[in-house]
Amino acid sequence: MADVGFIGLGSQGAPIAVRMMAGNRLTVWARRPEATAPFREKGADVAASIEELGAACEHVGVCVVNDADVREVCGRILPAMRRGSLLAIHSTVLPQTCEDLAHAAAERGVLLLDAPVSGGSPAAEAGTLTVMCGGSTAAFDQALPILQTFGHKIVLLGEAGAGQRAKIVNNALLAANMGLAYSALALAEGLGVARSAMADLIQHSSGRSFGFEVFARLPSPSAFAHGAGLLFKDVNLLGAIAHQDNALATAAMPFLKATGVTREKL
Repeated sequence: MADVGFIGLGSQGAPIAVRMMAGNRLTVWARRPEATAPFREKGADVAASIEELGAACEHVGVCVVNDADVREVCGRILPAMRRGSLLAIHSTVLPQTCEDLAHAAAERGVLLLDAPVSGGSPAAEAGTLTVMCGGSTAAFDQALPILQTFGHKIVLLGEAGAGQRAKIVNNALLAANMGLAYSALALAEGLGVARSAMADLIQHSSGRSFGFEVFARLPSPSAFAHGAGLLFKDVNLLGAIAHQDNALATAAMPFLKATGVTREKL
């Protein structure tokens, strides 16, 4: 039984934290007290501060939204963590953020693993997430028993930052597939083929993909506004580590623009 902690109890983070409770003692913290209430009811401890959580746990998972939030949380938690403990970053952020935090963690004798996940809340609830890891072998080996509580495919891809690079490309590919689905159905309609018939046909043919399946279920692109905001973020991240006009971004843009979400700069 390990003392584990989690910060970032959103739609994906919350089910990850629930899975981490299996055989472990869980402590959580959130800016909104109502987010911690279900965990208190399940027997988890609720820390009064980020620092208190860091001092209490030997393994801490962080799944907040963006680079600024990750840096803020980790800047507060690292000084409180014990030597030999481990900090796992499950957010999708710039690789450099994890590289910088790995150096800061090493100075304090703390291991850091960047470990973004893929599969969404359904996979988190089922314990079948894909976990893309970057860090030392020692960090990966120490984190693995905890990662296995919510992950199925768990891979060490290189040093800190490698997991983020893989996750960013993966998410940009999803956005590109949805963009191609948008363009394909528009072309089919222009050629006189009904959208619904074409969508059904493709899902039984060689052109199908997970991105196509997601797009085909939408009544309109604007119905994907929330998800589009996150994919815009990930396409921007890819532009920051590759180049803005990469092939995946080019394929994704027609659909992302059609959702009505504004592309924000990093």
